Amino acid sequence: MSARAVWKGVIGFGDERVPVKLYTAVSDRNVHFRLLDRRRHRPVHQAMIEPRSGKTVSRDDRHKAVVGKQDRILFDTDELDELAPAPSRDIEVMHFLPQGAIDNQWYQRPYYLGPDGDEETFDAFAAALANSGREGLVHWVMRHKAYVGALRDHDGHPVLITLRHLDEVVDADALEPPGGAKLNAKEVEMATDLVEAYAADFEPATYQDEYRQRLEALVEAKRSGKRLKVKRRRRQEPTGDIVSSLEASLARERKRA
Repeated sequence: MSARAVWKGVIGFGDERVPVKLYTAVSDRNVHFRLLDRRRHRPVHQAMIEPRSGKTVSRDDRHKAVVGKQDRILFDTDELDELAPAPSRDIEVMHFLPQGAIDNQWYQRPYYLGPDGDEETFDAFAAALANSGREGLVHWVMRHKAYVGALRDHDGHPVLITLRHLDEVVDADALEPPGGAKLNAKEVEMATDLVEAYAADFEPATYQDEYRQRLEALVEAKRSGKRLKVKRRRRQEPTGDIVSSLEASLARERKRA
């Protein structure tokens, strides 16, 4: 594996121990800007300013606090450090769940897993995970933070996905159910036909970050001294006539197909 590992751990369940390396499965492709002085084009740096005096507050003079409407709760660094979980390399398997038992809204960040020296044990574990049709619910500590994750197979390759916690996931019951006027049979039929007209397989290469591509093209044009003309996209105004809108959408899709 040519990618660089971001962390090492040991998957443990029962008496089994599988040394693994974690590799990030997603990458940040955004264009990152730096702030420059407008006249001299020199980088500027952010500073912490005390608003009343206007003076810069050094790192040593800063204090963490939870600020409420009527109080300020101050914390020492030692107090916060004591709350952090103990360092560990163990990835503890708590349960093996049926595939798909964890809803997608719980998934957060994926990592590929690779062997950390013992390839035979890792390959056996990967095969067992793929053949089981299950995904593991695991717990581990990485970089002073505790995680719960899903350990699952992806085309014969183990993947570890961090999960959100209960209070981070919004239950659908908290939302108001769809309301409004009841649709007639013709509107439902046309909407169903439109859904079927758009049916297709998922092709990742089709969906690109168009804003980033246009921004990168602008960067390269300015780097070479060229001027790139950027066209603004017109916003399509919504229509209040559902039937006419569905008919127009169906006609466009049928013509495209």
